[in-house]
Amino acid sequence: MSDTIAAIATGPAPGAIGIVRLSGPEAIAAATAVFRPAGGLRLEQCRDRRLVYGTLLGTDGVPIDQALATISHGPRSYTGEDTAELQCHGSPMVLTLALEALLAQGVRQAGPGEFTRRALLNGRLDLMQAEAVADLMEAETPGAVRQAAGQLAGALSRRVGDIYDGLVDLLAHFHAVLDYPDEDIDPFRSDTIKAGLGRARSALEALLASYSRGRYLAGGIPCALIGRPNAGKSSLLNALAGYERAIVTPIPGTTRDTVEARCRLGNVTLRVIDTAGIRDAADEVERIGVARSRAALEEAALVLLLCDGSVPFTEEDADLLAQAMSHAPTILVWTKGDLPAAPIPVLHLDPMPPVVEVSVKTGQGLEALAEAVETLFPTGGQGTAGELLTNLRQAQAARRALEGVARAEAGLEAGVTPDALLTDVEEALSALGELTGANLREDITARIFERFCVGK
Repeated sequence: MSDTIAAIATGPAPGAIGIVRLSGPEAIAAATAVFRPAGGLRLEQCRDRRLVYGTLLGTDGVPIDQALATISHGPRSYTGEDTAELQCHGSPMVLTLALEALLAQGVRQAGPGEFTRRALLNGRLDLMQAEAVADLMEAETPGAVRQAAGQLAGALSRRVGDIYDGLVDLLAHFHAVLDYPDEDIDPFRSDTIKAGLGRARSALEALLASYSRGRYLAGGIPCALIGRPNAGKSSLLNALAGYERAIVTPIPGTTRDTVEARCRLGNVTLRVIDTAGIRDAADEVERIGVARSRAALEEAALVLLLCDGSVPFTEEDADLLAQAMSHAPTILVWTKGDLPAAPIPVLHLDPMPPVVEVSVKTGQGLEALAEAVETLFPTGGQGTAGELLTNLRQAQAARRALEGVARAEAGLEAGVTPDALLTDVEEALSALGELTGANLREDITARIFERFCVGK
């Protein structure tokens, strides 16, 4: 990280504002070379974190825009290095010319996520906070924004840090007793170990349980639309997606394969899978589609079972409802609410799934459907904002930490000596270090920053 990097930090489309960002030992000098403040001072003489108005110059020194600039000396900057930002009009050509002028000063084009990666390596962010930057850029609902913002502010890091500190206290006490036997230090008793391990296990169990909610906030809930042919599955998918994602015709069996779309419903993001109508297939192509529909049902975290409300409820519908409820939380959706309704059956189910009547033609019932989904998958309040595990990497590290603590507890019950069982505690600490990035692995960090765009 001895070189200086620069990148356009705003999108490629024309906009009101465009930003070029720099970081590294020559960031302020390079920005000074291409920006002339209106007040007469050189940019490097201006105060940190103050916007300065002036003229932005191209490679040949000719003005290309009237712009704003700001500088920040490290380590009190986003990356921990000297940084600068040039804020100009959002013309892609102006931004390109500004970047070319900076590259002519000897700086290098930044790679995806390189600014945030430098913030991580310089201790300005931990690994979970770095992941939160990408989550915040991709957030599609208020709940996802609150979670990512809270995680970026350190809520999850503090939660993990409390567990880490408790286990470190156990190790420190043991080593103090072992290394300084003549000092007046409280003896290391099994009940002390048991209490400390119990607290860590309970906290890790709660942390790991948060993944079931956090992953859906960040990535969306896998939701399967299930029902007999012509029940209105593709029409509902199109209504949720807001465009014609799937082909809709009156002919039963139009959908022969699964069709996916990412949809926002109320405050929840769904990864909706429209499936082929489940029935005894008439040909090989339809048989493959029905098989994929059943696979989608098995993998779903939420099932919307669609039944045509304009025709009588059948045994086939009842069988599909039973299958859906055995796999995942299920909402029974009566479709085609704009048509004359068939008699609604009395269902004797325990528990009884939520029931919603909709019409995609009129929009009737879509708000009620959103409320039913939010009831099954609450986004959480302010008290949990930022404290949830949101990806598989985090969950796997937390699970390894929990397994280490559980092994230590089992060893204690079996009468294993403290020095032996504390090896398991050290393994738990190592796993928690992977969560925060205290134990950095190049392959893990490389995979995380693949999600980032250039300029972040």
